[in-house]
Amino acid sequence: MRALSAGLENLGRRAAGRYGRIADEAGELALLAARAVRSLATPPWETRVWLAQMEQIGVRSFGVAAITTVFTGMVLALQTALALPGLGVKYYIGTVVSKSTVRELVPVLVALIVGGRIGSGMTAEIGTMKVTEQVDAMRAMAADPVRKLVVPKLAAALVMLPALTLIGDVLGILGGLVIAVLQLQLTASFYWNDVISALTLEDFASGLGKSLFFAFFITIVACHNGLTARGGADGVGRATTNTVVLASILILVSDFFLTKLFSFL
Repeated sequence: MRALSAGLENLGRRAAGRYGRIADEAGELALLAARAVRSLATPPWETRVWLAQMEQIGVRSFGVAAITTVFTGMVLALQTALALPGLGVKYYIGTVVSKSTVRELVPVLVALIVGGRIGSGMTAEIGTMKVTEQVDAMRAMAADPVRKLVVPKLAAALVMLPALTLIGDVLGILGGLVIAVLQLQLTASFYWNDVISALTLEDFASGLGKSLFFAFFITIVACHNGLTARGGADGVGRATTNTVVLASILILVSDFFLTKLFSFL
């Protein structure tokens, strides 16, 4: 009995310590998010640095986002037609592709693919500065690391991820058009009429609204892991991996709640 009691007590301490660390990290994330939002809303703004970050986050991610969204639209159109061949679904391919890509698939996939790229890059950059004591030197010179390092990345992500999502919406619909014309023998005008009649402003608002939240989550998680990295190159590597995993989980979990939220608007 003593051994069982000791084992249960040890298990309880481990669980308490684990959940305590999770709570502490959640609190640190919330504090960093609050500081970043406050700094973003107050001048001075280093617009030149922001533009450089937009180029890094948006322009350099265009290729991977374009490939992902085009083939997503193509696969969605093809699978929909093949799965329900006898129900005349091919005549509603424009509706299926446009609604699915704009409201759900493109925002999530762009956030996952691009977020993995930019999130790992943010963590690696800031983490390297942290373990080489550049962040400490910045604080010693009375410079705010959040304003200097986090805010430019957050501002750029909040602009460029929705922009990439909007471009991805168009490319995904064009991918569906390719399959509709070449595989399903539909005319381009029929497809476009179906797309135009199906899409509404609420569809775009839902997708772009999600991308704003995803951009915020990716940036805060990436910068937090960078600012708390320790242990040299190995520590930076672990922080980078944690960023990709945690950001992906946050995107997928929050997508459900955001879908419920936007369904009421």
